[in-house]
Amino acid sequence: MSTHTRSPLVTGLLLAPAGIFFFFLLILPLVVMLVFSFGERAAAGGYVPTFTFDNYLNLPARGKAFLNTLTLAPLGTLLTAIIAFPMAYFLAVKVPPKWRVVMLVLVMAPFWTSQLMRYYAWIMILGSKGLPAWLAWIGITDIRLLNTPTAVLIGAVYGFLPLMVPPIYVSLEKLDKRLLEASADLGATPWRTFWQITLPLALPGVATGSMLVFILLMGDYILPQYLGGGKVFFIGNALVDLFLQSRNWPYGAAVSVALVAIMFVTIFFYMRFVLGKTDQRRAALV
Repeated sequence: MSTHTRSPLVTGLLLAPAGIFFFFLLILPLVVMLVFSFGERAAAGGYVPTFTFDNYLNLPARGKAFLNTLTLAPLGTLLTAIIAFPMAYFLAVKVPPKWRVVMLVLVMAPFWTSQLMRYYAWIMILGSKGLPAWLAWIGITDIRLLNTPTAVLIGAVYGFLPLMVPPIYVSLEKLDKRLLEASADLGATPWRTFWQITLPLALPGVATGSMLVFILLMGDYILPQYLGGGKVFFIGNALVDLFLQSRNWPYGAAVSVALVAIMFVTIFFYMRFVLGKTDQRRAALV
């Protein structure tokens, strides 16, 4: 076999495991969900093959879940990025190299415990006997934090912060410190140096971390269920209700397809306008 023929064959064999994995665990489930979305609910629940757009026309019935998700997920992602950036900058620039690994391990430590246990801890902190009781002790009364959008945002920042810090840290660690020194020597203020040098160079890491957090928040079920107390519904909560309780699989499939479409469109415009340069888009995707 010639080298010209062998090279595509070897490439195909190397890509085959990943291709099979993505086909059966990503493409095929999406196709099945798309087919189900045009069906009808059976009398006892489930799916009846047919072709109708009624499920998509009925999407406004879950408008509250869509509104909460499309409001709180981007806001939670933004707050997480704002809090994660100083932490990543401190680790990459201020901490001595021999201590950076230790500090990164401490940042990732919350992931070593169950997500459910962490949210239960926040239920205790934000409940009536937690932070509101401490605030009442100093004279600030009538404060309710649990089962509110504020509690969901707090849980989002705490729960997904370990996913945001490492990508930003990797970008900042590669930052040439001489650029910062040159900016200072040329008379630029620290704020101007941040906007013109630090942030643009760290943008691929910010984009990567933001996409990770945003995608997980868009489909999260546990966070709004426990810290929202059933009063702050996400699309994930609507899907659990449709598939497991009302057993309206076609309508649940339509909601799922709409969620995936919204995520694709959002990520496309984010990558298109926030990361305008081709090399930055590729770096962020990696």
